[in-house]
Amino acid sequence: MKDKYWLMGPVYDALSFVFAGNSILRCKCSMLTPENLKPGDKVLFAGIGHGKEAIYAAEQGADVTVVDLSKAMLDKFKQGLDKTNKDLKINIVHSDIMKVEAFGKYDMVVANFFLNVFDESFMAEVLSHLIKLGKEDAFIVVGDFAIPEGNVLARFAKRMYWYLAIGIFWITTGAALHPVYDYRGHMTRQGLNVIDKKHSTVLGINAYTAFLGKKTPSS
Repeated sequence: MKDKYWLMGPVYDALSFVFAGNSILRCKCSMLTPENLKPGDKVLFAGIGHGKEAIYAAEQGADVTVVDLSKAMLDKFKQGLDKTNKDLKINIVHSDIMKVEAFGKYDMVVANFFLNVFDESFMAEVLSHLIKLGKEDAFIVVGDFAIPEGNVLARFAKRMYWYLAIGIFWITTGAALHPVYDYRGHMTRQGLNVIDKKHSTVLGINAYTAFLGKKTPSS
């Protein structure tokens, strides 16, 4: 099967920087704090892209696994990893995340700017699968575009900002076209206790949000 990210993969990081400066990376790393991430923790990153946040987690002493179906994305990740010249504990898996069945293994499962490529019904299935991969008390992290809020002009600007981004991915990768998802709502409905939320700004606007969910016994 042809890699859908063969065109986007090599330029993903550069496009992200042009689109948002370092704001997307700040969002991706915002929950990887000493309070949430301890040395030796097993952390899974789904849909890793270029994976600077996974490298950051490994540098904090985490035992990291990255999963991506795109060889182009993983090749760029490996290039970035090689440039660190560090012996980091990172397991690279070239696979569909839905075929990963290491249930109950991870202390933290991270889905940054990954769930937005799916239509909403399948996105909910993917989220459910990711939750199952976490331990009973695991953290589940979702970072993505912020829900449009504020006055009419602000909401319009945020929607156009989102549709420009998803439109590019729709054209180049076949990603689903849809409004910004209410990830907090989805996480709560799937039994997670959302215990933290952090915004990353672009030109003073809350453009991206990271949610930190924690599994409960019923999750």
